[in-house]
Amino acid sequence: MLCIWAICEDGRKVLLSLSLTKTESYESCIEALRELSKRGMRPPLTITTDGALGLTKAIDALWPKSLRIRCWFHKMQNLEQKVPEQAWPAFKALVMDMRDAPSRTKAEERRDQILALYQREFPEAWRCLLDDGEASLNHLEVPKRHQPYVRTSNLAERAFVEERRRTKVIPHLHDERSLGQLVFAVLIRVSHKRNKKSFSALEQQQIRHLRRQRQLDEQEVRLEEMPSETPTRRSAASAA
Repeated sequence: MLCIWAICEDGRKVLLSLSLTKTESYESCIEALRELSKRGMRPPLTITTDGALGLTKAIDALWPKSLRIRCWFHKMQNLEQKVPEQAWPAFKALVMDMRDAPSRTKAEERRDQILALYQREFPEAWRCLLDDGEASLNHLEVPKRHQPYVRTSNLAERAFVEERRRTKVIPHLHDERSLGQLVFAVLIRVSHKRNKKSFSALEQQQIRHLRRQRQLDEQEVRLEEMPSETPTRRSAASAA
């Protein structure tokens, strides 16, 4: 199931799309994004993803001016697997200090300090921290109030927990339609529950100003000219 959520400029969270797909390939993801454009969706200001290669390539192809943000929920999970348990609390504190820096410049300075401290001791964690490094700091481009909302795709991840809980007690799903109905029922309840305005008029104005700066509403996409090649390898991560 490929699930796409939106955080509106007033803070409402809305389920945009739910589709069945066999893989997280470029083709599957670009088709889902094309459908949103055909339905009249403007290029989003930010897009939060995990590291799925097909999804990130589709976003770069269709909405190149949007800020793609690497999900910090997944980033921290990946880092924890590459650092010894006894060293993780200190390492985590430094990484979170970098993530929550007051500016992108400060975050890059703090990342350099972490790399200098741990490059030899934890080379795998060092490489993970640098992986998709620009997207990992793109949340710092939006106003401070919005950053906790856009730096993670955990909105979808929490809903997936409920989906798994429900499917475990069902001995047999008769077909794809049964699965789709079950997942949709869970996600639409989450959407209605979180469909509340949470940003002030000033905060919404800040978002509109950033959209104008990036000229997002001037972008024209010719869907029939989008590239159709498939990446040579595919990530097994969630494409939520």
